[in-house]
Amino acid sequence: MALNGNGCCWIQERILSRNGCSVFLTPRSRSSAAILPRKSTALSFSSSFQFQGFVVDRKQRSSSMQTAAVRHLVGSVTKTQGLRFAVVVARFNEIVTRQLLEGALDTFRKYSVNEEDIDVVWVPGSFEIGIVAERLGKSRNYHAILCIGAVIRGDTTHYDAVANSVASGVLSAGLNSGVPCIFGVLTCEDMDQALNRAGGKSGNKGAECALTAIEMASLFDHHLK
Repeated sequence: MALNGNGCCWIQERILSRNGCSVFLTPRSRSSAAILPRKSTALSFSSSFQFQGFVVDRKQRSSSMQTAAVRHLVGSVTKTQGLRFAVVVARFNEIVTRQLLEGALDTFRKYSVNEEDIDVVWVPGSFEIGIVAERLGKSRNYHAILCIGAVIRGDTTHYDAVANSVASGVLSAGLNSGVPCIFGVLTCEDMDQALNRAGGKSGNKGAECALTAIEMASLFDHHLK
């Protein structure tokens, strides 16, 4: 195609014939030659718009499907009927552990756990809690085991050994038995810290752990069987 001085385009056309190829020049105006790009642009715009519309619809459908598939499993603290609990309590530092036990039993009563569905097992010290909790869990008679003790730092490194062993023992009891074992063992720097957490100004950790035991028992019994 070529443009002359009068504003006309000469379109070079090739027509094939039996004997060869002939060339003809056909005049076209500039305005008529510009029609094709406009039509092409319009087609391109329309195609792009339709494609974007398809993408938006697809994203909306995907988002709707994902939201509908989400499930939230949560234990209840109000549906306690039929749930059974064991409480393993260390006798060492009994001035603290007995108060923690009372706080736990009071919470069980408030949340309508029957007294006949609670067994309390006393052990000499916190170190012995883990093995007893595991045996109780493997008996399949309980939905959760609450472990209560008090380890208070002294003048030697005995505190560190016992505190670490108790935490590891309670964790292993839950993993090996498949029954939730709740860690309610205080590890404190002195007796004042322990008493403050056994019904003093810092609340009662035994009561808090009993509520955790109820929720975990409900979660396993209703959703994770």
